[in-house]
Amino acid sequence: MNIKTQGVLVLAVLVLAVTSIGTAQAKSEGLVTIYSSRKEHLIKPLFESFTKDTGIKVMYLTGKGGALIERLKLEGKNTKADMFMTVDAGNLWYAATQGLFQAVQTQTLESNIPSHLRDPKGLWTGLSVRARTIVYSTERVNPADLSTYENLADAKWANRLCLRTSKKIYTKSLVASMIYHHGKNKAGDIISGWVNNLAATPNAKDSHVMNAIVSGQCDVGLVNTYYFARLIAKRPNVPLRLFWANQDTTGVHVNVSGAGVTKYAPNAKGAIKLLEWLSSAKAQAIYASLNKEYPANQNIAEDEVVSSWGSFKQDKMNLTQAGVLQADAVKLMQTKDYR
Repeated sequence: MNIKTQGVLVLAVLVLAVTSIGTAQAKSEGLVTIYSSRKEHLIKPLFESFTKDTGIKVMYLTGKGGALIERLKLEGKNTKADMFMTVDAGNLWYAATQGLFQAVQTQTLESNIPSHLRDPKGLWTGLSVRARTIVYSTERVNPADLSTYENLADAKWANRLCLRTSKKIYTKSLVASMIYHHGKNKAGDIISGWVNNLAATPNAKDSHVMNAIVSGQCDVGLVNTYYFARLIAKRPNVPLRLFWANQDTTGVHVNVSGAGVTKYAPNAKGAIKLLEWLSSAKAQAIYASLNKEYPANQNIAEDEVVSSWGSFKQDKMNLTQAGVLQADAVKLMQTKDYR
């Protein structure tokens, strides 16, 4: 069922939808409450399956990640939320710095999810993987000319590159990884090269980057692979392909959607059980099919569409660094005029 909830957060009115899987009269020990910035159609099937398997009911509230973090901070010990789910390790890291999570370290999570996709202190766990890599025009680019993120700063890509705006969290996390691997000075040189090679003002969305390539405005860009999956579902013959970056060096930049058990969870036991279940083979297969993301549990087969793109080496940087270095990434992009 859906219930409209209103709250005032930072001089704005936040309206969020609350949905319960199961009966509203469920006993508290049999109910897990989730705050999630992931859209309903991407989480509802997971929660329904969890309830079917365990008998534990799930109530979830969806909204913007930043607003939900502020809500959790305001609610403090009075929160009804047992778990917070969101996208991008930078957002998970920020929630952790605000004291919103409790440490959860179990053998199940450590066995199912690689360490680079988890907070070292157990404050949050990645549950699906998003690869951010190169997309190119099959009509105007020879894939033999492609290699790394860094190489896109080369003058041969002048007026041929399209990027997403620096304001988006995915861009911030990628640039944070560049700083981690190369240091600020070299990362700054790479960003300058990207800016010099831009064929157009940075785009608001990854879908806009791909549309610009198709239209001939540019030849190469960077996107999260699930956006490519959405495009080819509508246009199977679109003249674009993915190229796995940095296979001879650091590996493809990856990020996660993930979750953590809230610090003041009324039902921490149930939330931990849900978190472990979400790392399981059954849940990971659902994750992969719903949004064409990669399983965080790397023992699980990928979705058929996703697997058709081929395998790749992941960047093994622990994703907490996407948060730790986020402020440096923002400052660096501002300095280099990456808008």
